Amino acid sequence: MTRRPLSLTLSPLRGARGHELRRKRGQERRGIVETVRWLMARGLYAGTSGNISVRVAGGMLITPSGVPCDEVDGASIVEVTRDGGARGRLAPSTEWRIHRDIYRSRPDVGAVVHTHSTFATALSCLRRPIPAFHYMVARAGGNDIRCARYATYGTEALSRNALAALAGGRRACLLANHGLLALGADLASARALAQEIEALCAQYTHARAAGTPIILPAGEMKRVRAKFATYGQGSKQS
Repeated sequence: MTRRPLSLTLSPLRGARGHELRRKRGQERRGIVETVRWLMARGLYAGTSGNISVRVAGGMLITPSGVPCDEVDGASIVEVTRDGGARGRLAPSTEWRIHRDIYRSRPDVGAVVHTHSTFATALSCLRRPIPAFHYMVARAGGNDIRCARYATYGTEALSRNALAALAGGRRACLLANHGLLALGADLASARALAQEIEALCAQYTHARAAGTPIILPAGEMKRVRAKFATYGQGSKQS
């Protein structure tokens, strides 16, 4: 049975510290809403499918359950503590447990994006990993993009399966017959990875339709991952 988070009533912090915390929480809530809109604009998020969270002190902020994405606003975002207690006028996403467990086990992760984007979800129904048909697969942190074993949504079993698929520092995985998980240090990197993985899923689908994709060897993928470690404007390499 899926346990719903316990609803909490917390005493508001007062003074300068309370003001600063409320200001920061407001920014974090707006960041989630902005990410929802960003994903919607790119066709990666629709209806009530998918969820987004960001790590905060003491737990996380997460999108609400059953609210259409175009109706999500800052006031509807739910705060969930490390032990599963919820604070807000709405119930948190039914997948709150996956997000909470990722934050517990992965100190490097600051945000999680879960989508039911078209190509990623279609490939998740095959229950197979996405192989190294393209070097950009390494962006997910490995030689392939794993597919977590199927379990009913919102359950402990699904959370366990997702963590297993993300083991070893992976930053993305498919959830069998369900969708995509993308992790990042912040919302911007998590949503960008979700977009990149969806593009790879579309490319892989087209490549398979055209023939048999040639898979890059493990040694090449190791070299690519090493190059990605110094990729971007934070490095002199490109």
